[in-house]
Amino acid sequence: MDEEYDVIVLGTGLKECILSGLMSVSGKKVLHMDRNKYYGGESASITPLEDLFKRFEKDGDASQYGRGRDWNVDLIPKFLMAKGQLVQLLLHTGCTRYLEFKVIEGSYVYKKGGKIHKVPADEKEAITTSLMGLFEKRHFRNYLMYIHKFDENDPKTHDGVDATKTTAEELYKKFSLDKNTQDFVGHAVSLHRNDDYIKQPVLDQIRKNKLYYDSLATYGKSPYLYPLYGLGELPQGFARLSAIYGGVYMLDKPCDEIVYEDGKVVGVKSEGETAKCKMVICDPSYVPGKVKKVGQVVRAICLLDHPIPNTKDALSCQIIIPQNQVNRKNDIYVCCVSYTHQVAVKGYFIALVATTVETDNPEKELDHGLNLLGQIREKFVSVSDLYEPTDTGENSRVFVSSSYDATTHFETTCLDVLDIFKRATGEDFDFSKVKTQEEADE
Repeated sequence: MDEEYDVIVLGTGLKECILSGLMSVSGKKVLHMDRNKYYGGESASITPLEDLFKRFEKDGDASQYGRGRDWNVDLIPKFLMAKGQLVQLLLHTGCTRYLEFKVIEGSYVYKKGGKIHKVPADEKEAITTSLMGLFEKRHFRNYLMYIHKFDENDPKTHDGVDATKTTAEELYKKFSLDKNTQDFVGHAVSLHRNDDYIKQPVLDQIRKNKLYYDSLATYGKSPYLYPLYGLGELPQGFARLSAIYGGVYMLDKPCDEIVYEDGKVVGVKSEGETAKCKMVICDPSYVPGKVKKVGQVVRAICLLDHPIPNTKDALSCQIIIPQNQVNRKNDIYVCCVSYTHQVAVKGYFIALVATTVETDNPEKELDHGLNLLGQIREKFVSVSDLYEPTDTGENSRVFVSSSYDATTHFETTCLDVLDIFKRATGEDFDFSKVKTQEEADE
């Protein structure tokens, strides 16, 4: 440990592993340490099933659910957008050679009254959906056609809209979309977590809509992908990427102290040795004095022996419950994977319901989601604190990731990763710098 590194990364959560890979790809000398013996941190996959029962201190016989080793249960399951930045990175770096993905079968949205509806995938579904009335379908179809033809670089496609000034609210008004339609477009398509976006320039909203429908067009069923054997494979994929570019990994290695001189990090002390470095990247648990609590997330991992009702027996799906539909400030997220993803014994399903905590009875806040699942065989509930860094890290050179939010997709995770990369290096990550796997092998 007497070498000097450009970057020391602490923790093997997915964000830290991605950043380790990006830094290595960018030519930085990286040392990656974790106090745990396993990859994934708080976003780990748990196997065998007996370990999930132990982790949640839950009584019960796990063996009734078949061989424990056939289960891989993500503590924080999230789906990948088929055309999103994480998939771009996986494809370009060749991490996909270690991973196999399956398309999520359905994307649904909840409407007042307790019904779920498939998010319309194209103009045809927009016309046949029971989510909207006849006139509203026409308005939505026109909105959809506008989004599809919109080209940022071609003002002729903008129809007089200045997307850098016009707000999302004004664009909705232009196409006469009612509140219910705005809800599902804003939350189930654009994946906004609340309604703050309504008053902001619409360009971001248009980009998010295009990403959703471009991702959807890739495979047809839904815009989402999920890796076989669970998300635990992702951190390891990026760890291998880092190693290809010279990154050094040490699991089961405690961090005793982050060492500073004149307020700037100079190294990390572990078991009596100090590794020197120019910067540290870590999750909030390594620097409690540099983060603030900004809320909590409540999650319920549920084992089912049947598909979620009203999804046409889908073997996997995502359901978003927009805040307004259930009189909340934050959306509720439901996702489901199954034995087809090699994460459960044949015939079984793993569903997650999650939201940002708003009351002093967090589990009760999940009811709208839990009620959609039908009979639940086992339920594992957790409440996690949400932390954010208290400064940008540019002075101390310690860059801290934010906790994982309640969303069941990776879009917010990617934004945090790319933001940290920019703060740490002073530049946006250049995807063209990444050699393909074949080039690296040569």
